[in-house]
Amino acid sequence: MRGALGVGALGLMLMAGCAAETKLRPVPEAGVLQGGKSSAITEEAGVRLTADGSAWQGSPSDLERRVTPVYVRLENHGDRPLRLQYKDFALVGQESRFRYSALPPLSLRRASSSRDTEEPARIRPAVYPRGGMWVGGGYGYGPWRGWGPGWYGGPWGWGSPFYGPYPYHYEQPLPTEDMLNNALPEGTLEPGGTQEGFLYFQGVAHRENAVTLQLRLVDAQTGEPFGSLGIPFQVSN
Repeated sequence: MRGALGVGALGLMLMAGCAAETKLRPVPEAGVLQGGKSSAITEEAGVRLTADGSAWQGSPSDLERRVTPVYVRLENHGDRPLRLQYKDFALVGQESRFRYSALPPLSLRRASSSRDTEEPARIRPAVYPRGGMWVGGGYGYGPWRGWGPGWYGGPWGWGSPFYGPYPYHYEQPLPTEDMLNNALPEGTLEPGGTQEGFLYFQGVAHRENAVTLQLRLVDAQTGEPFGSLGIPFQVSN
């Protein structure tokens, strides 16, 4: 029994090692909030922006391996209505100067649908520790029972004594319900108002070492820009 548990733990460690997630950590000069938080704050023209690049806890749990989610909170203490549109937000690479625009959540669905027409199945092979065995069709077998949602094995399904923990894992299509429900809504932020939610950017892992979250401040009534906000982050994998 101990051997089975040991192999299962090894499988978890190996999979965790392959599923490294990208996190954005504010640089020391970014006005980091107190209490060891990973969020930073900046303010201009009466608009206060708080951002956290490691706040995602919804579904899918591996979202940071696929896109870059950033939680933002906006407070309008000025006297102008602030326009909130995805095109006004961007992550800008420190060295590349490439501008990663915020992606409307539903655009991720269209992108996924176009890829699905070209790829018959979106699967990711699991890691097999030494001693693991598998058979065709994605079924696994061995002396250990499976674990975790989204994993399956054995030609006899869940609970089979031949079920093993090392089959294929299907990636959940984007956007998920959590992504839609927690996205920053577009619209107008009136003076005295507050709005919060997640922005989703193209993944910056292995592309950038540091990025700056930028927000262009635009008057919602006149369309006139009246300032900009920026928070620098380090990219950690």
